[in-house]
Amino acid sequence: MADDRGAAQGKPNGGPPEDPGRDRWRATTRSKAVSRSPERQDRFLTTSGATIQDLYTPADIAGLDEDRDLGRPGEYPYTRGVQPTMYRGRLWTMRQYAGFSTAEDTNRRFRYLLEQGQTGLSVAFDLPTQMGYDSDAPQAEGEVGRVGVPISSLADMEVLLDSLPLGTVSTSMTINASAAVLLAMYVAAAEKQGVARAQVSGTTQNDILKEYVARGTYIFPPRPSMRLVTDIFEFCSKELPRWNTISISGYHMREAGATAAQELAFTLADGIAYVDAALSRGLDIDDFADRLSFFFASWSELFEEVAKFRAARRMWARIIKERFKATSTRSMACRFHVQTAGSSLTAQSIDNNVVRTTVQALAAVLGGAQSLHTNSRDEALALPSAEAARLALRTQQILAYESGVTETPDPLAGSYYVESLTNQLEAAANDYLKEIEALGGTLAAIEAGYQQRQIQEAAYQVQRAVENGTKVVVGVNKYRDEETATPSLEKLDPEGERRQIESVQKVRAERDPAAWAAAMDRLEVCARGEENLLPPMIDAVKAYATVGEICDRLRTVWGEHRELITV
Repeated sequence: MADDRGAAQGKPNGGPPEDPGRDRWRATTRSKAVSRSPERQDRFLTTSGATIQDLYTPADIAGLDEDRDLGRPGEYPYTRGVQPTMYRGRLWTMRQYAGFSTAEDTNRRFRYLLEQGQTGLSVAFDLPTQMGYDSDAPQAEGEVGRVGVPISSLADMEVLLDSLPLGTVSTSMTINASAAVLLAMYVAAAEKQGVARAQVSGTTQNDILKEYVARGTYIFPPRPSMRLVTDIFEFCSKELPRWNTISISGYHMREAGATAAQELAFTLADGIAYVDAALSRGLDIDDFADRLSFFFASWSELFEEVAKFRAARRMWARIIKERFKATSTRSMACRFHVQTAGSSLTAQSIDNNVVRTTVQALAAVLGGAQSLHTNSRDEALALPSAEAARLALRTQQILAYESGVTETPDPLAGSYYVESLTNQLEAAANDYLKEIEALGGTLAAIEAGYQQRQIQEAAYQVQRAVENGTKVVVGVNKYRDEETATPSLEKLDPEGERRQIESVQKVRAERDPAAWAAAMDRLEVCARGEENLLPPMIDAVKAYATVGEICDRLRTVWGEHRELITV
């Protein structure tokens, strides 16, 4: 486990470190000011409950060792960034998340965003696809294309990716329980475009553990699900050298109510579990660790978010080096995507959301993200319109080209406050990691409901604070606008679901039944054994087996997960 050497060096009782100059200032200058105008509240806290002091000085970071705790950009422990030049050499990937209605509609949105300057694709899949159902399944009725693009077969994937430059643009796919199936379809579609596997680049989210903790789009029980995760690790280490095999996601836990410290700890705990699973498969740490990536939320408390991103890099580097004995520096680099906080968006006064998103995006950039999605102003009301998505992209572009924050790596390094917060978050996250270890590791903690309870309690406390007014949400519980206008919202094509159902039924009617049956039987044999499932899965999707058919065959072998409800 990573150690606590980066923790703040305070007094033995946990108070701030001694600083005679600060004590003098408090007794004189500050005391006079407070007597004339009291501070707004008795205590100032970060979202993770850390006390924010009235003044930070060099005493707060007296225990910080520059070489040990910070390093230089591009060098262990990567606190200051994973690339030596950071954004001076290359800006982050601007990856706006999109998917709705049909593959044709989503393809048009992707091409529009690329024309507007987006530099990477990010696919949102609809709920049936995420849950392993075809668009014509009874369970899918009314959900087809609602929260993402419906992909039932390779034919849909081919339409989704039509005319997109897969050899040069990377694609992120937010898919977990059925991630292996969608990756198989992506590989098959790329090959049909003439793009070799060695050229294919992108990311599958493929993070099933956070589904059990916070999101709920799981299909299979945890252990066969972990097999699918590690099958992707193994397959990509040999066949897709530019593919990020997982995006270990704190984002959804944060959206469910986790604090910054909980998001940091629970995400890294999941990362540890995935590495353990891969090592148990017989993989070498340096054969796969450099293709692991992370996905964090960015909220509006600017400095805490920057500190969280810096702490994540330092903690992961130490975990990979000290716990897992990696020797490659590439294995130790924590690369991550950031999305601004969807649950911070309000339906009231939606123009305020532009400001929130800008602050959150700034935190991601100051924190050294490798790619970024900025939420659209209207997402609390509907799927984002093309105009709102363009404005969200322009927000990133203004930060990139006009703000000056990209000119030097880690510009907040050395700040007494930011370095102290980085240390505090690392120490708090390590405390959570120790509790998870004491429970028997990540899977055991999830089965015991530990992470779920921690997140639920944090969410409850925030909701109480909003309701009693101690936490201000502008436009909601304070500074409400009496007159607001709702803009034109994105409307889904009412005929989209019908066309999608007809499409999947057409695929079944026109495919080669013998080739389909042989591929499906081979997939089942492999699922009952120990063979890597990606090769037979690719064969199955090339025979136009559907997502639902493949997942149903695996359900037959492994069963389905049912959450244990305790009272």
